[in-house]
Amino acid sequence: MLERKIIAVNRRARHEYFIEETFEAGVVLTGTEVKSLRLGHGNLTDSFALISKNEMFLHNCHISPYDFGNRFNHEPLRTRKLLLHREEIRKLFSKTREKGLTLVPLQIYLNEKGKIKLELALAKGKKLYDKREDLAKKDAEREVDRALRNRDRF
Repeated sequence: MLERKIIAVNRRARHEYFIEETFEAGVVLTGTEVKSLRLGHGNLTDSFALISKNEMFLHNCHISPYDFGNRFNHEPLRTRKLLLHREEIRKLFSKTREKGLTLVPLQIYLNEKGKIKLELALAKGKKLYDKREDLAKKDAEREVDRALRNRDRF
C-alpha cells in the first residue's frame, strides 16, 4: 500500500456529505506553506473547491504562517490552485452542475515521493435525518464493541 503521512483531515466532510467519488490533486504552494504543512499546521474544516475558467481552486483552506518565515511569509487563507488533468476538471465541472453535488477536500497528505497532495471528493449533502441515522449506527456499533470487550470481565 502507498505510504502516506496525513497532515490534515476534514472530519466534518464525511458527517455532512455522502462521498460519491474521490480524486487526488496536487496543490500549488509557496515555500513557507510547504514548511508549515510539513509541521502539521493545516486546517480543512470549512474549505471547498470551485472550478473557474477551466481551472480548479481551493478556497478557505487555512495554512498557518511558518514560524520562522520572514516578510515573505504567506497569507493563511489565500486561494490555492489545484492541479488536475483537463479531462478530470471537465468531468468534475459537468458533475457539479447536477443538483446537490459539490467538491469537498477530505485530507491533505504527503505521498511516498514527498509531494503534498489533496484528496478531493465529489459529494452530495446529507439531510438532517441521514446524519441522525449515521450517529445512531455509530452508537450501536460502539455499544456492541463495548459489550464484546466487557464480556470476559464477569
